[in-house]
Amino acid sequence: MTTKPITLCIAALVAASGTAIAAPTVASLTVATKSAPKMAAAAPAPAPVETQPVADTRLEALGMGDMVRVSVFRNPELTTEARVSERGTILFPMIGEVSVAGLTPSQAGARIADKLRGGRYVVNPEVTVSMMQVNSRQVSVLGNVVKPGRYPLDSTTAQLTDVIALAGGVGPTGSDEVTIITKRSGKQEKIEVDMAEMFRRGDLTRNISLEPGDTIYVHKAPMVYVYGEVQKGGAYRVEPNMTVMQAIAMGGGITPRGTDRGIKISRRDGKGVQRIDANLTDSVQPDDVIYVRESLF
Repeated sequence: MTTKPITLCIAALVAASGTAIAAPTVASLTVATKSAPKMAAAAPAPAPVETQPVADTRLEALGMGDMVRVSVFRNPELTTEARVSERGTILFPMIGEVSVAGLTPSQAGARIADKLRGGRYVVNPEVTVSMMQVNSRQVSVLGNVVKPGRYPLDSTTAQLTDVIALAGGVGPTGSDEVTIITKRSGKQEKIEVDMAEMFRRGDLTRNISLEPGDTIYVHKAPMVYVYGEVQKGGAYRVEPNMTVMQAIAMGGGITPRGTDRGIKISRRDGKGVQRIDANLTDSVQPDDVIYVRESLF
């Protein structure tokens, strides 16, 4: 608590008839005032810490069966091509067996460089490990794709659509229905994915991430068979709401000798194969056989 004197001048003027103005009376008044407390300086806000995203090395790591090439800068005689053994190691000149399983190529190169430096074989070695062939993390793509086979997984090709694209895409007779046999948490699972529906809705949550050892099977699409007086008879994929006219159009249309009257459909049901008359606007069902007969005139 501090005090500061405040002097107040009070002038009393008395106006009266025939009287002089009284001399001013000065009174001294001391008022105690409380000084404002000093505010502590606010601590500066800590600068935001920039966090770097953690790279997923799971699909970049070396594994058993992978083929690698190891090269040492300015030492071409040390260039080595090797397969990662069942023990997860490779053999390298002078330093012998090196464990590389579970390491990324850059980490494996750093380990080999440390061993070369520690053994004083190479001064300040710069080692590069490159992947020649991936055998430890592959998936199988089967069924109605252009190029069935086994394909490697990495950080850029780890999702369903990526691997199907590697296989050349769905074949002409392939379906939009895909079955994935996978193992999650030690338990085998079967996952069904309708790719057409996934893209139609824009719901890419069904574009699942694959695991090494997964098997992808692309089903055969439902087919309709067209023969008789058509330009190109054969089997064609049934599209949604397809009509007899559209099926015939896929076969190149009716020949000059054919007619659109008297078209027959052979259709299988619970009682066997039924032969029915069809109009061009009738709907097609999977496995229908459409026959276009020759015109009599």
